[in-house]
Amino acid sequence: VVPATPALFEKKLRNQEAKEGSTVTLHAELSKHDVPVRWKKGSVLLQASNKYEMKQMGSAVELLIHDLQLKDA
Repeated sequence: VVPATPALFEKKLRNQEAKEGSTVTLHAELSKHDVPVRWKKGSVLLQASNKYEMKQMGSAVELLIHDLQLKDA
């Protein structure tokens, strides 16, 4: 059995500033294509909803956070 090489961040997430009520897109690039990604805020696993939108195109992953509130920081 050969262990799989883990996916690494080629381009890491960056802090962003945005106004309350707007939408922000967090973007990262992985070292592998189509690796399953789980987005978390602290220990809470985020689920796709009206608030959170997850996208993945090959090695590019994005999290869109809609209707930003202070608690989303």
